[in-house]
Amino acid sequence: MENLSQAIEGLKLKARQARAAAHRLAFTPTDTKNKALLNIAEGLIAHRGEILAANRKDYDTAKAAGMNEAMLDRLMLDEKRLTGIASDTRTVASLPDPVGEIFDMRTMPNGLIIGKKRVPIGVIGAIYESRPNVTVDIAALCLKSGNACILRGGKETINSNTVLVRVIQEACAGAGMPDGCVQFVDNTDHALVEAMLRMNEYIDLMIPRGGAGLINMVREKASMAVVAGGIGVCHTYVDRSADLKKAVAIIYNAKVQRPTVCNALDCVLVHRDVAGSFLPTMAEELNKARVELRCDERAMAILRANSSLRLVPAVTEDWGKEFLALILAVKVVDSIDEALAHIEKYGSGHSEAIITEDYANAMRFLDEVDAAAVYVNASTRFTDGGQFGLGAEIGISTQKLHARGPMGLKELTSYKWIIFGSGQVRP
Repeated sequence: MENLSQAIEGLKLKARQARAAAHRLAFTPTDTKNKALLNIAEGLIAHRGEILAANRKDYDTAKAAGMNEAMLDRLMLDEKRLTGIASDTRTVASLPDPVGEIFDMRTMPNGLIIGKKRVPIGVIGAIYESRPNVTVDIAALCLKSGNACILRGGKETINSNTVLVRVIQEACAGAGMPDGCVQFVDNTDHALVEAMLRMNEYIDLMIPRGGAGLINMVREKASMAVVAGGIGVCHTYVDRSADLKKAVAIIYNAKVQRPTVCNALDCVLVHRDVAGSFLPTMAEELNKARVELRCDERAMAILRANSSLRLVPAVTEDWGKEFLALILAVKVVDSIDEALAHIEKYGSGHSEAIITEDYANAMRFLDEVDAAAVYVNASTRFTDGGQFGLGAEIGISTQKLHARGPMGLKELTSYKWIIFGSGQVRP
């Protein structure tokens, strides 16, 4: 208990240091923040051997412990992924600094000039699992938006994150950033997570990234505001007017390009009028990637003649399930109304798509689907901070306050009212 008490006191010290750093970060010049980000990008490449060796140690340990393939894929770093992380960090440096932006200015009848000025949130806590790239993404976005951060990754990435945070902290020091602006919880005891969730006097916002269990735990126990998301049950509806060649390519990309992430496709809904011609073509294309299709009765009746396909009768649990694997639920529907009802019942509010050449149906889908990202004739795989031009993301929020969808720089700021007077007093 003494060691745990010491660990909690150490965490409180880091939180106090982050709070002090946040005050200075709010006034740190953009050039200094950008220099830190460019230093981070350079450091990732310069230390790639050490980073990849630490990641291989984490990967081997997790694999030996029985971690599933989806989580192993999220955990793994290689030269290409590390180069991509460095590139994303440079992109964040190139984006406009949101801090200090003045907007919504107006002059009142009494002559007061009133508006808003964008300011950092303060200290952001992040609790996340498996993905070492998140360590860099969160740090980069927090630094550029003037926020201090406290990072707590999972025990499965402790070696990777330890090296990554050292590179980040050295890069910040070299740029003259405030001491303590990026803090790392290097103790994997779960008790420190619960202690962190009680530190609302230091932490302004908590962002969990991981499975449903982690997210629900943080929501229940956090004493500060929480923005949660990342659980993606994503649908694509193939309308009766769809360009079927276009639909096959979109669905293949959404399912196969990287099946272990939250914006990968989980369920295809196909209008009955095109199911007979579309499903065999779609299934043959997906079969090239060894995708298992979990079919309702009507889809199964159309596809069962092809013995080379990987077909499984769908069960109730397959609707509304995030597979994170090469598995796709398939259902034939009678109308766009049935498709919309299915998405409303089983969607997670992440990303939904319609393939259609009918303008009215496209607009209806955009209007009626309640999700963070709603697509017409495009893959759900685009729901990503980098793809949306944000450079990176601190997470994908599936809630509505205060941010929704990929969270970039502006989503990590608040605002304060600013008022210019010339001697006015209230009557």
